[in-house]
Amino acid sequence: MKKEKAIILFSGGLDSATTLFLAKRRNFLIKALIFDYGQKHKKEIKAAVKIAEIAKVDYRVVAVKIPWSKSSLTNKAKKVPESFSGKIPSTYVSGRNIIFLSYAASFAESIGAKAIFIGAHTQDYSGYPDCRKNFLEKFNQAINLGIVGKRIKLHYPLIDKNKKEIIQVGLKLGVPFKYTWSCYNGERYPCQKCDSCRFRINGFNQLGLKDPLLKS
Repeated sequence: MKKEKAIILFSGGLDSATTLFLAKRRNFLIKALIFDYGQKHKKEIKAAVKIAEIAKVDYRVVAVKIPWSKSSLTNKAKKVPESFSGKIPSTYVSGRNIIFLSYAASFAESIGAKAIFIGAHTQDYSGYPDCRKNFLEKFNQAINLGIVGKRIKLHYPLIDKNKKEIIQVGLKLGVPFKYTWSCYNGERYPCQKCDSCRFRINGFNQLGLKDPLLKS
């Protein structure tokens, strides 16, 4: 039986890696899009390539310039914050998922893929508006209003899960978490201070496990 093609937005982080393995389990033929958008933590690109190769998934690294971005992820003059106040964080990159999903939609239409996967989830969408379920639902509608031919379905299988639950799913699927990268600072080891690190480490801790990226 011929596999259905699917595009995945793949950062090399814990969430997108779990989403990739979920899509594979559902028997999709995966094409991964890895974005180099000027992020400080370029280490995630190497992580994404490594995991794609382990999973035997075709991938493309796409360079995207967002020169007007004021995010602390892309602006060298801004420090990545160590805590999240509950408002939109400085790590938010304006319209990032709108841009990435547009690339994915174009790629999907061009190769006849009918599915796009994104690892957005509940701990993201409180601070990042382009991770929210209502945004993803509306954007899926917009995609299908702007393409020719077959309809494309946007999948976000982790949307109602927290980090603990995502790690549980990933462990069952055999996700190689030791190769993923989540820290917003692309140093040798995770900073353990940024929100991305905190959420990740806490998720492992809640399961009685240690994040495999942390020094012993």
